Amino acid sequence: MDFFTTANGIAIRAGDTGKGKAIVLLHGYLETMEVWENTITELSKHFRLVAMDLPGHGLSGFRKDATTMEFMADCIKSLLDKLNVPECFIVGHSMGGYAALALAKKYPETAKALCLFSSTPNADTEQKKKDRDREIELIKAGKFELILKTGISRGFADMNVKKFDEEIFAIEDTATISDIDGITACLQAMKMREDMNGFIKTIQQKTLFIFGKYDNYITFDVAESIMQKYPDATACILENSGHSGFIEEPEKSIKILNDFAEKMLL
Repeated sequence: MDFFTTANGIAIRAGDTGKGKAIVLLHGYLETMEVWENTITELSKHFRLVAMDLPGHGLSGFRKDATTMEFMADCIKSLLDKLNVPECFIVGHSMGGYAALALAKKYPETAKALCLFSSTPNADTEQKKKDRDREIELIKAGKFELILKTGISRGFADMNVKKFDEEIFAIEDTATISDIDGITACLQAMKMREDMNGFIKTIQQKTLFIFGKYDNYITFDVAESIMQKYPDATACILENSGHSGFIEEPEKSIKILNDFAEKMLL
């Protein structure tokens, strides 16, 4: 069930369906909660599923001068409080993973378990920061549609782009409803986020990493280095996916999430 509410002082579009222990799904950059539709349908058979348009995306609001990962964490916590969700398994895709980490750090009692889905605890490299600045300038120059055409398809393994052309078009289409200033605010937030590797080493929550073998944004070398760094975490590789494994390999992704949730929540 989709609805609108306020959280941390801004308008938030969210969804809440199913019963039982809660799983919270956080989408990535340029996405909306629609990307989780199939995942929600399957996992809500056994769990309560909460999703939202993150600040600056979809139909949710934002604060131009104050949107940070910590601000997103406050919005998520405010929404969960309104929904009477004291604890959850929080799953973050890409940018959503950064917000999930911020939530786990600021509100450890809320995040009972954590999944970084095609996401890392690493901060932006200097080159990545320059890339984000360049993207902000392109958006300000009226080239947002160019960003959508190149960025979203790159989120799929090269071999999967043609196969998932309808899904890619749908993500591009829903991205156009996002406020341009909200998108640039999120780019700034990602650029300025802190390195969370030290935090990951200290947390009590069980952590799950899911990587796509053919991810154009997180190379397999980077994924392997993260998995080696955190041997106590659960790590899974989607052998036929890029950055959007929950769309590229939905059945396998759902099984991984369901099995981990059953161990952590039930």
